[in-house]
Amino acid sequence: MTSEEEWIMIEDMIRQLKNTCEFMIDLAYSALIFDDKDLAERVMDLEEYVDKLHTKFELKVLKIGIKRKEDEKNLLGLLRLGVATENLADAAAEIADIVLRGVEPHPILKMVMEEAEEMVMQATISENSILNGKMIGEAKLEEKIGVKIIALKREDKWFYNPPSDFVLKAGDIIIARGFIEGKNALKKLAEGEI
Repeated sequence: MTSEEEWIMIEDMIRQLKNTCEFMIDLAYSALIFDDKDLAERVMDLEEYVDKLHTKFELKVLKIGIKRKEDEKNLLGLLRLGVATENLADAAAEIADIVLRGVEPHPILKMVMEEAEEMVMQATISENSILNGKMIGEAKLEEKIGVKIIALKREDKWFYNPPSDFVLKAGDIIIARGFIEGKNALKKLAEGEI
């Protein structure tokens, strides 16, 4: 692997760390506001993913630095960026942990829940779901039930803002944002009840 390819890999890792942490914070607050243990569990899954990715990132930065005799200050900046994303992931996990421990939400959060028009929700696609084998664009979830898929977990891999030609499969865990009324419809579609 050339050093240019290695730097491209580091750039991709930074992008993945940043995007995952932003998504985790959004999910953690949604889990807290809506007292949603399923979303909180997804945050914990992502925290493990960030831990592993952060370790790979640090090792790659150190390897390149040793190989290319990079300036320590430049490497330190990259390593600190990795630590910052790890801290963000840990903070999101702490928020999710509040939900998982069953701590009663503050009355202000309850007021926010009652006034919220949109929420983040999740569903798992079953074998007999109408969504199984369909492209996201074909499903027309936004037009039909007012929800948009913002992320998807397939096995151990996460996809953020999947494109409209992304094909959904049984076992996919979809994370969507949309109107509160769409939550039940999304679950029923994913589970094959509709």
